[in-house]
Amino acid sequence: MAAKLRKGDKVLVLSGKDKGREGEITSVNPQAGKAVVDGVNISIRHVKQTQNTQGGRVPTATPIDLSNLALIDTNGKPTRIGFRMEDGKKVRFAKTTGETV
Repeated sequence: MAAKLRKGDKVLVLSGKDKGREGEITSVNPQAGKAVVDGVNISIRHVKQTQNTQGGRVPTATPIDLSNLALIDTNGKPTRIGFRMEDGKKVRFAKTTGETV
């Protein structure tokens, strides 16, 4: 199945502890159906000190399920994604505005 959400998309979190927050997708794992969104779903990891890095509590963004994310369209509203053919190519479009993404 084609990817509805991709790296670099600006998304809104629909459910969970970060509901209503916005961020940009930094990585996507289609097999697991999850994505890492910058500044969302932050958890603290304890890192052991090494010669090169300082140890301590490091906040890291953890993956969030793709079903809990919605793309933000040009109007700044969350939208669903559809696919259509334009000039022989398959493109994504926002269901609210009809514009290609």
